[in-house]
Amino acid sequence: MSDSVHPHLAPCIIDVGTIIQKKDMCRLLSDLGRVRYQDIVDSCVRHQGEGYVMEVFEDPHAATLVANQTLYLNVNSFDYLTLDADPSCSASPTVVLDLVQENRVLRLIPLSDPLSDRMQVMQETRALKAAVADAMAAGWDTPFLDEEDLRP
Repeated sequence: MSDSVHPHLAPCIIDVGTIIQKKDMCRLLSDLGRVRYQDIVDSCVRHQGEGYVMEVFEDPHAATLVANQTLYLNVNSFDYLTLDADPSCSASPTVVLDLVQENRVLRLIPLSDPLSDRMQVMQETRALKAAVADAMAAGWDTPFLDEEDLRP
């Protein structure tokens, strides 16, 4: 089915494709967590390492920064993003994200498991809610102190 049949439909990209909309790039990158990265210039790997995606943003005046195992990704630093399967991960398929800017590619290979990470966040959120509820309940039973009560 061609796009000309349904020109009003938004694209649907699953594991392989090219993303040019900055908003879509932000959504895709924002929850990556831990990644392996490669800075590829003219098809040669210049830098590589592991890090954590701290922030993804769209700002025409700010830089993309990779330092101290942290990544601050500005989608305006790149022309587009491509998704493709990582050929080195045959056991569990992983999608490789290439942020492309002319002759430079910032390749991101996710190391975090979004399913287990989300379960952990949900458990921590439940524990935090329970702790807040306990603190609130205990707070109502505690008598209020006046400033005069605090003076020596």
